[in-house]
Amino acid sequence: MLDRVRAFRPQLSVETLLLLCCAFFILICNEMFWQQALQGREWTQPATWLFASAVAVGLMALHFIAFALVLNRWVVKPVMILLLMVTGMATYYMQRYGVFFDSTMVRNVLATDVKESRELMSLAVLPHLLVYGVLPSLLVWRVDLKLTNRGQAIKRRIVIILAALLVAVGAILLVFQDFSALMRNHREMRHLITPGNYIVGLIKVLKADTVKAAGPRLALGKDARLAPAWRQHDKPTLLVVVVGETARAANWGLSGYARQTTPELAALGVLNFSRVESCGTNTEVSVPCLFSPFGRRNYDEDKIRQHESLLNVLDHAGLKVLWRDNQSGCKGVCTGLETEWLDSAKHPKLCDGERCLDEILIDGLDERIRKEKGSLVVVLHQLGNHGPSYYRRYPADMRRFTPTCDTSDLGKCSREAIVNSYDNALLYTDHFLAKTIKQLQAQTSHNAAMLYVSDHGESLGEKGIFLHGLPYAIAPSEQTHVPMVMWASNGFAANRGMDVDCLKRKADEPLSHDYVFSSILGMLQVETKLYEREFDFTASCRK
Repeated sequence: MLDRVRAFRPQLSVETLLLLCCAFFILICNEMFWQQALQGREWTQPATWLFASAVAVGLMALHFIAFALVLNRWVVKPVMILLLMVTGMATYYMQRYGVFFDSTMVRNVLATDVKESRELMSLAVLPHLLVYGVLPSLLVWRVDLKLTNRGQAIKRRIVIILAALLVAVGAILLVFQDFSALMRNHREMRHLITPGNYIVGLIKVLKADTVKAAGPRLALGKDARLAPAWRQHDKPTLLVVVVGETARAANWGLSGYARQTTPELAALGVLNFSRVESCGTNTEVSVPCLFSPFGRRNYDEDKIRQHESLLNVLDHAGLKVLWRDNQSGCKGVCTGLETEWLDSAKHPKLCDGERCLDEILIDGLDERIRKEKGSLVVVLHQLGNHGPSYYRRYPADMRRFTPTCDTSDLGKCSREAIVNSYDNALLYTDHFLAKTIKQLQAQTSHNAAMLYVSDHGESLGEKGIFLHGLPYAIAPSEQTHVPMVMWASNGFAANRGMDVDCLKRKADEPLSHDYVFSSILGMLQVETKLYEREFDFTASCRK
């Protein structure tokens, strides 16, 4: 038997190998796509079989054409093995968590650091990877490719590509009405077609990053200046902006969640904005958008990434800006500004050698404030509720909702345990924010305020979806509805003529990340042409 295995060396042409790989990709590795595409269709109906067959043949032909245009006998085997392994990993997360691989998800994957990768990896991926990646890769590796005269090979390739093009067009035309309606009404489904989804996404990301690398960021708000009212302030100003991570409004105690996950903030009487929509469903989109004047309403990823951010505008106005990070970086919004990376800090109580709890962000901050004679804007980027290792986002004394999911493999836990761990992490965010406010209250050198807003939400098993990152058009509210909280000292409010009671009355009005840019400019009394009063939620409550 072993001798037969060793002797297994099938001789195939490059085109035959490509066709077999494409068939494996489309028929075996696209479970989520086929579930969506055939939803509501009866297998007893011939039309269903015709539709499924035509779509399968068309997708196989399109993938074949793409590969045949760029691959030759020298590179086809290593490239196919690489794609099989990557597809094996991609299909695991797609099937396990309901992930869609659009360009933003590809960017998320590329931006994932080693720590995040370790948390996402579990032994559960190994059987899946063995079936979808390792075994088919071994078969490809054992293939002997037939040698063909170069001239004949080129002619053969051209003929086969033209034939495949005819097959693709014919197959799609056969079911064009149904297929075009499906793709038109459910455009997000193209992000489920593997491996084309992540290949196209990678090309888009590389293209955008190439343009970005071609030159420095374009200046933004060079006209910014502090308003004349600053001359009447009795103290320097301190604004702390906390960028939350993966906190969803659905589980936020201040916004009506059945559990009180925000008891300490509730006791402090903060302003809670209960109807806030995020710009994106992942950090790579939301954080740059949050600090951009373009926002979700005029969303243009290229423009956002090519321009400076709100923090640069504040710097142009003469304000000192500091970014403190306990996550995966500022996504470009703190470029050229002072930054402190604290995710690998050595703190005996707050850090475990891999990750630090969010209180590391305010460790030593009071000393920094005392030393700062002028006005200061500090951005604290939380690790927050970053999944799937929710159980690692809070200390033992915050484990109040039990049982908990004490593993990164959510498939091993009940939904109740997952939600409990997530809510415990929110309890810790509540504690962290309350402690931040108390530090600001205790200092006497600055008139201080704090604004907290989460970058995006999270799915916790609703409709079988976990984590975040779905295309915005189909993302559930759990991924786009986020908490936002504000606190201001009496001195901060008085210097700006800010009516806190007025803000409380407006706190349940609909808002979004689009309001952050101009609202911070308004709160800090920074004058610039970029300021838009209609997107400043504090404007009507400031004298």
